[in-house]
Amino acid sequence: MTGTAAANYPEILTTRIFDAPPALVWAAWTEPEKIVRWWGPEGFTTTIHEMDFREGGKWEFTMHGPDGTDYANHKIFVEISHLQRLVLLHDGPPRHSMTITFEPHGPGTKLTMRHLFEDRSAYDLAVIGHGAVEGALQHLANLDAFLAAPG
Repeated sequence: MTGTAAANYPEILTTRIFDAPPALVWAAWTEPEKIVRWWGPEGFTTTIHEMDFREGGKWEFTMHGPDGTDYANHKIFVEISHLQRLVLLHDGPPRHSMTITFEPHGPGTKLTMRHLFEDRSAYDLAVIGHGAVEGALQHLANLDAFLAAPG
């Protein structure tokens, strides 16, 4: 399935419908052994250093770019509503919150990902500097491929 992404300061809004029930999509977002198999834009891999999956818990990981560049990431779980909603704070440049909702959509799941930036410079760094809109689409395409793969 395809997704949509739009940037309009102060947010990036991305949606995608998956041919998998919410419980499977949720597990792909919340279980480290699954996340490392799909997390990131096209060509990236991820190493998780810590994932304390609870409200207030830290998620520290490194995204490894296809050109060999490493991108350290630090997120904090702000809200966890089982099978419905995750809210994370990306605690580093570009600082922003990320809200992910999981909605039943027929036999599948509609996922909405909303990045909300605290200021224009953080937004510009993400959208212009990091290509976050295209990155978000690639990110969810990787998730779709992961969910479609057997095993």
